Amino acid sequence: MPMDSVARFLAALNPQDRQTVDAEPRDEQERLAAAWEIELEADAELDTLDELSPAAAEAEAARRVLDRKDG
Repeated sequence: MPMDSVARFLAALNPQDRQTVDAEPRDEQERLAAAWEIELEADAELDTLDELSPAAAEAEAARRVLDRKDG
């Protein structure tokens, strides 16, 4: 059974960030997950990393999205 984008995004986060994002309202989680999906699709560096380690590419994209949110 495939996970929705929010669940996939949460899974890509480190435990502390996952807890923080999980406490956000669902619409904010969906906004962050959508930004994460765009980051994964748009960045060529992540494409290369994805070939080596999909989990690492997802984690890096998640970190970037949260950095932009906090910055």
